[in-house]
Formats: sequence, structure tokens, C-alpha cells
Amino acid sequence: MPRARRPDTPQQALFDTGPAVTNDDVAGAPLAARMRPRTLDDYVGQEHIVGEGKILRRLIQVGQLPSIILWGPPGAGKTTLARIIAANSHAHFVPISAVSAGVADLRRVVAEARERGHGSVHQEPAHPLPGTRPEFKGQLGQRTILFIDEIHRFNKAQQDAVLPYVEDGTITLIGATTENPSFEVIGPLLSRCRVFTLKALDEPQLAQLLRRALQDPERGLGDLNVEADDEAIQALAASVGGDARIALNALEAAVLSVAADKSGKRRVTREVVEEALQHRTYLYDRQGDAHYDTISAFIKSLRGSDPDGALYWLARMIEAGEDPLFIVRRMVILAAEDVGLADPQALGVATACQQAVHFIGMPEGFYPMAECALYLALAPKSNSVGTSYTRALADVEATRNDPVPLHLRNAVTPLMKGLGYGKGYDYAHNHETGVAPDQTYLPERLKGHRYYIPRGLGKEPKLAKQEDSHPPR
Repeated sequence: MPRARRPDTPQQALFDTGPAVTNDDVAGAPLAARMRPRTLDDYVGQEHIVGEGKILRRLIQVGQLPSIILWGPPGAGKTTLARIIAANSHAHFVPISAVSAGVADLRRVVAEARERGHGSVHQEPAHPLPGTRPEFKGQLGQRTILFIDEIHRFNKAQQDAVLPYVEDGTITLIGATTENPSFEVIGPLLSRCRVFTLKALDEPQLAQLLRRALQDPERGLGDLNVEADDEAIQALAASVGGDARIALNALEAAVLSVAADKSGKRRVTREVVEEALQHRTYLYDRQGDAHYDTISAFIKSLRGSDPDGALYWLARMIEAGEDPLFIVRRMVILAAEDVGLADPQALGVATACQQAVHFIGMPEGFYPMAECALYLALAPKSNSVGTSYTRALADVEATRNDPVPLHLRNAVTPLMKGLGYGKGYDYAHNHETGVAPDQTYLPERLKGHRYYIPRGLGKEPKLAKQEDSHPPR
């Protein structure tokens, strides 16, 4: 199938892609690149922002798009949507990757954008600046859309370099990121952009893209006479975590790995797809949103006493390669924070889990981790440890300079004894109950304050009975 010519130089490859010229049609490009939709009508998914009547679609149609950030998981269509936006707006499209580009590259793009933005349309620049940037591309009077892929990888200085040109309209920025822009994009730049959240594609949407690729003879696999059964398509769509790029490239690998039979057909079955994919893809980044979202779901399942949910999210994290000791640390915290005195043994189970995982390592470490997760999920819950400490902390912050009562101080020298240190202290073990009935332990101003308020769950009621025999505060 015919493909466009590759750019002559790496420098041209970085900067010469206008809306009608991309490297997606180059011979040998992956199927996911070749099958990239070119119009909103062909675009699959994200109906919540580009469906009929939705805000982003309206902005694209009227050509009044502000600078935007596209935030979503890999393979959701961020780059494709950026290209469609540029083509629809007749703007010059300059894509760069934050992985390889620097401030010098950004300045070069801005210089071109300024030159392109002045003069009349269809007029070529009279005096280009040879040697300072790639050959001038586009038309004078044409707006420039700068697409920064993985913008979260730009540091603060690099993002600062873009800011003034976004603000004055020299460029329209489209940033793409898989990470939460609230944390990864500097505030001044974020305030000048509208954030649109993309969702991972669901299985029917992925199946639609896969069937389209099988039928397209120009850019897809339609000229290879492929026969893929529904089970194979569904298995592939279910195994890529919503990532269209992985799905399409795995389909191409599966098709090319199968020889044509006597009738000339390449038959793709579920077994062929699974072999091509090798393993199920997990959307997980140990330092990104998936990391925090998944551990949050795990902890909330434990707190909510759902052993099934806890085991599911635990397995997701382990299979994605999460640090097992990170998971265990969170279980140790939960044992004290959410189980607490309703089952004091939970903390011992969690710390024993930490020792076991550290001792035996992975993969067998999932046994003590799963046991601990089940124990914590099934244990009665009480958050009295945290709430009690919070109440005490509030008084500490309000009265932090209150002196220690004299009777609670140790009289380790004659002078201290003479000053009344330890006077009136009632030794608890002098009483048959082990409790000094009239002893107080709080500063004078805080007498009578209660911090520990027990809950009536698990073993805590039994422990709380001792509270009734405590001395006045």
C-alpha cells in the first residue's frame, strides 16, 4: 500500500508536520499510526467532550479553540484528537515530545509561529533565517497549534518558557498528559488552559476500531484477506486496558504471524491473539495516578470490610509490579487507623506480614499479603485511635505551654524534691486494682477533658470497661 515519503532529516521530522502531513502514513508505520482517525466523525470514544453538541466539539467547529490540556490514559486518543483539531481549524500543527524537546526547540517553534502569524495569507516569508531553525513551513497569517505530548515531563523552567506565548496568543497550546495536570502542570500555565479529561476506551469501542482496521484495504489490513472470529476480537479488546494503540498493534502482529491457508485466508483465533499479546496489559504507573487511585481503592475496600474488593485491587497492584512493601506499609497504617482497638491483634498481623514479605520476597509474598488483606477486611472496625489522638492534639496546640503538674515530675535531686516535684503522686501499684482512684494526669486547665471515646465494636467495648474505673482527669 502506498505511503508518504519519510522526512529527510531528524530536524524536519520534529517540526514539519502540518495538519495534512503526518508520518502516520509512512511505509512500515505501526497499524495504530496508520489507522489514526482524521475527522471527528471517524473518531471513536470521548462522546462526553466531542459528541454532538458537547463543548469541545462546538469549539472545534467554530474554530475558536483556546489552549487546552488533554488528560487521559495511554491509547485514549489524545494525539489523534489534537491532529483533528488542527486540521479542522486550518492551523499549522507543530507536534513535539516533552521527552526529547527542550527550551531551544520551543523558542524555535515560537519564532516560526511569529513569522507565520504576520502578513497576508498565501504570502511566503521574504527573508527566512537560514540555519536558525528548519525551513519555514505553512502560510503567513496562519495560526500555530503547538502540540506537546507528555507535557508532564517538562520541568518548571520549560513550562515557564511556553507561558508568555500562550498568554499573548502567539501559539495555541494543546498539551497531552497521562498524569493529573493539577500536580504536573505549573499553576500559571494551567490557569490559561482548559482541561479536558479523556476516558479509556471500552471494549465495544475497541472492537469497533479493530474491525475497522481489518476492513480498511488502504491503511489497515483489508488487503491481507484476514478472517478474525468475534471471540478473538473480544479477547483482544478485553486485554489491553482500554489502550487502542496496544490493541491495534497487537492485531497487526497476530495477523502477520499467521500464514495464509490454501484459500488465501489468514485466520486469526483467540489463541493467535493471546500469543501475539503475550500478557494482559495493566494500566499502571508506580509514580502516577493509577498508583494512587488503585491503592486508594484497595484501602477503601479494606475499610469497607469487602474482602473480595480488597483481593481484586491487591492482585491488580501485585501483577502490575507495585512495590509489595508499599502495599504492606499501607496495611500496617490501616490496622491501627481503621481496625484499631476493635481488634488490637490486627496491627500484629500487619507487621508480621511486613516481616514475612521482606523475608521471603516475591512472588510467594502474595500469600502473607493476601492473608493480611483478608484479616483486615474481615476484622471489626474502629477509628477511635485516630479520633482520640486528634482531640488530644487540638488541646496540645491550644495549650502547648502548660507546665507538667508537680506531682507527675520526677524528683531526682534534693532541690527538685524541695520544690515539690513528685509530691502527692499516688503509685498505681499500691492499689489492689492497679489504678490510683484520685490521681489526675492532665494539666490543671485540662482537667475533665476526654480524648478517648470508645466505639462499641469488636473487642473495644471490653477494653473500654477499664475506662469506667479510670481516675478523674
